[in-house]
Amino acid sequence: MDSKCHGNHSPRVVIVGAGFAGLGAASTLVKHGLTNLVVLEASGRAGGRVFTHKPFGTAALELGATWIHGQKDNPLYQMAKENQLLAHDGFNMVTCQPTSVTPQDYFFTEEGKLLPSPQVEGVTCFFGDLMSKIIQQDFKPECESWSVGEYLDQEYALSSVSKADRWSSDGVYEWCKRAECVDEACNSMYEFSLSQLGFYTALEGPFFNSLGSKGYQAVLDILIDQLPPNSLRYHKPVQGIQWEGSPSLVTRTSKYPVKVICEDGEEFPADHVIVTVSLGCLKERASTFFDPPLPKGKMEAIERLGFGTVAKIFLEFSEPFWPEDCAGIQFVWKHSWRSQWYKKIVGFDCVPMHRSTLCGWITGLAAEHMEYLPESEVGEVCTRLLKQFTGWPVTELQGVLRSKWHSNPYVRGSYTNVPVGVDAVKEQTTLGEPLPSTHHTKGLRPLQVLFAGEATHPNFYTTTHGAYMTGVREADRILQLHGFKANPRL
Repeated sequence: MDSKCHGNHSPRVVIVGAGFAGLGAASTLVKHGLTNLVVLEASGRAGGRVFTHKPFGTAALELGATWIHGQKDNPLYQMAKENQLLAHDGFNMVTCQPTSVTPQDYFFTEEGKLLPSPQVEGVTCFFGDLMSKIIQQDFKPECESWSVGEYLDQEYALSSVSKADRWSSDGVYEWCKRAECVDEACNSMYEFSLSQLGFYTALEGPFFNSLGSKGYQAVLDILIDQLPPNSLRYHKPVQGIQWEGSPSLVTRTSKYPVKVICEDGEEFPADHVIVTVSLGCLKERASTFFDPPLPKGKMEAIERLGFGTVAKIFLEFSEPFWPEDCAGIQFVWKHSWRSQWYKKIVGFDCVPMHRSTLCGWITGLAAEHMEYLPESEVGEVCTRLLKQFTGWPVTELQGVLRSKWHSNPYVRGSYTNVPVGVDAVKEQTTLGEPLPSTHHTKGLRPLQVLFAGEATHPNFYTTTHGAYMTGVREADRILQLHGFKANPRL
């Protein structure tokens, strides 16, 4: 289909960011014949918070997003399935996530005691049931203003599981809260809103955490291959966006109402700009990034929504020192609140297709602190902890790799969360509203600056499919404006 014209020229679109949101937008436009576009990526690779790396051999490690979250109505699952990228059948929805517990998880106390599975399962199953109640919003109205942590503490204190072998049960309960921080990308469950968690929607079907030797990059490559030649520009960080109304932008003599200015001085005029940068990046740069400034409501949404850090620590050993049936080594600390960064580590999980590699999980301020430590120190501390907790003869540490999402100047964290007192749907909807709207505002041309990314999806925030779908959503806005038929499935 030929591109339709807006005024007397073919519409030109600039997309800022080449993560799943940006690539989803670009591929959608191209599928409909709108090829006058450019994707500006600040780094030297596509993917955003998806980062497939191969430091320990031919199999992939995921420094960023790991899971395809469910099957039904998940466009990324369908894409992976149609292109035969799924390495094996999906795991059970509950047991494939970092916070999950399987019979093959070994729980050790800091004193080297292996906790009995029935005791661990009693607490973790109780915790899982509580989280299900929260998601279903099955709690008393007077609790709506509470944090998730406050509600969990109340229900745990009233339960029978807190009475038996109190120290060990309390330790496993605190492990559950630390692990849940991984799912919610928060420093503490006392920061996360109880009433808002239910707006997140989990898609039906198993999760997948293995995409073969190419990893998540294989899905990205499908989208990249659909783009016009030379339309994806790497090492092009954007300095600012001028849209109609800016005193620096002369619109009367220009057919383009928007101009994107890169840090290297190159400028890209456009009819539409789709901004797909992370919420963390917006928090740091939004006040100076746009000219004229963003409306008050959008700036408040950026400020109010949370954006936390989840970090991974990969350790490669000369040989596995853990039993063959071991799925993970989980750390149960004696004291709930601690100052040392490493005491926020949830534990270490075995990594598919990497027989000698473990992956540790850590969140919040401790994760941010860890990113700035020497890699050798991180490896030494983690090895010491594994020896202390398990008592097993730990083999030689041969490699360390950790994520650095908070220190990345173009990301500044991992994914969105909803703090106490924040109306998630309201703020995420506001964040995703284009400027101006589809209706002409004071004579301004519509849809000059559009916003996509996981933070703008009220139901699928934190996920790769949520990011992708918001890119499709914004592309559809542009397509409809120019007379194309929108994709009815997304």
